[in-house]
Parts: sequence; structure tokens; C-alpha cells
Amino acid sequence: MRIFGVILAGGEGRRMGGVDKALVPLAGRPLIAHVLDRLEPQVERVLISANGDPARFAGFGCSVLPDARPQGPLSGVLAALTLAAELGATHVVSTPVDTPFLPGDLVPHLLLAAENAPEGLAIASDETGDHPATALWPLGLAPALAEFLGSGEARVLRFAEAHHAARARFPDARAFRNLNTPDDLAAAEALIRGTA
Repeated sequence: MRIFGVILAGGEGRRMGGVDKALVPLAGRPLIAHVLDRLEPQVERVLISANGDPARFAGFGCSVLPDARPQGPLSGVLAALTLAAELGATHVVSTPVDTPFLPGDLVPHLLLAAENAPEGLAIASDETGDHPATALWPLGLAPALAEFLGSGEARVLRFAEAHHAARARFPDARAFRNLNTPDDLAAAEALIRGTA
């Protein structure tokens, strides 16, 4: 089993003032660096899904994949599945760029949950609900995902449910907290500094 990770950094960051969310500073480092720190030890290789100038990610040592057709997170997942297949991987674990508190046991939990999924797809879940953009994707789902996106559909949870995704339950609801607004960023800063 060879598992790659992909950080989904293609969002427009509208609620953050239209900035490149991946590069927004959190505790003195770009947001993407925090996600990379959490994901990299758990996978063989990390990819970054992002459109625009890939040079802005040059310092992170990851291949940058543009979307063939930008349709949200699933376009990034499909690009990662396509490259991962060429490089001999068996699975891809995706996560958004604005989740700096990912659990250190994310991948093992997703793998365990996937054992009970008929197509091997597992999504993260906690007491607040599902977090379908944080998921384990077997490479065999790439054709179905391409067809789904080709139909004009792009909702992650709809695809996950259509393919009988298992839920990997995590106890800490903060692990998948998305930083969508300046207030979210301030709360994350306080958490990191131990003042929350």
C-alpha cells in the first residue's frame, strides 16, 4: 500500500478577504506549513492542489497540481488521483489547506474505517458532523469521479455517499476546524499560543 497526500489549496479565500489562504500567516508560518507538518509524516509524498502560479509553493518541496477543470475540491482530488496512479500509489488522502490541527493518526483511522467500505472510500467525521474533503480515496475511484465531475456535479459529500463512504470518527472536534474568516484565524492563533 502506497499512500500519497494532497492538500487542497485551490479555494478563493473570499471570507478571508480574497487572499491566498494557503499563505496566510498563522503563528508566524504560512497556513499550508502547519497542514504539511501534520500530513507529511503520515504519507509517502504530499501534493498540493492549486491553480495560479505554482512558484508560490516552491519552498515546500511538493508537486503542485492545477485543476483540469476547476469545480471545487473534487477537481483537486481527481488531479491527485491521476498523478498518484502514474507514480504507483494506491491511495490518496485529501485535506483542505485551512485545517492546521489535523490529527496525527488521521491516515490510520481513515484506513481502518475504509475496511468497512465496499469501495474503500472513508471520510473524516466528528461530533460536529462530516468533513468529506478530508478523506481516503482509493485510486480505483478515479473514473467514477471523472464521470461525476463531467456531469456537472461537484459536491464532495454527494459523491462520498453515492460510493458508500465509511466514516472515520475522531474525538476532537477541533482537529478539522476550518479557518475561513479572520476571526477563525485569531481563534487558531490563541489556541496555538495556549491562550484560548
